[in-house]
Amino acid sequence: MASQKFDQIDLQILAELQQNGRMTNVELAQMVGLTAPPCLRRVRALEESGVIRSYHADLDAAKLGYGITVFAMVSLRSQAESDLKSFEDYVGQLPEVRECYMLNGEIDFLLKVVARDLQSFQSFLTAHLTSAPNVTSVKTSLTIRTAKQLSGIPVES
Repeated sequence: MASQKFDQIDLQILAELQQNGRMTNVELAQMVGLTAPPCLRRVRALEESGVIRSYHADLDAAKLGYGITVFAMVSLRSQAESDLKSFEDYVGQLPEVRECYMLNGEIDFLLKVVARDLQSFQSFLTAHLTSAPNVTSVKTSLTIRTAKQLSGIPVES
């Protein structure tokens, strides 16, 4: 998919909103050197085009009782498109699975899973992942610490 062309102001708007999606339109306009109405038009255009997908709060998992993060590497019996889609739909319904990536190579999917503790992850693993239709193997890696965690993407202006 080809990327869209953005001018300097669009890139500034994206960078500022990625840093702080709660700022007012007036604050954003001041930061990027526009008045409020044209700034709002630009933001709405970026939203409507799908470049800005959503606004959300970044929550602290540990403070909410999710003490561990695990990466699960899942291999499927079949890589037929319908089977891949079925697995994606299945994990899409599991709230513990926070991210799901289809990969090229030996592993079909990489999942980021959160759990309250090791015992609850083990229960989740056996009840939902290893027993899922078409799954042949699940390899897991428990994270020890997070050295870097940035949301969004680099926006170069």
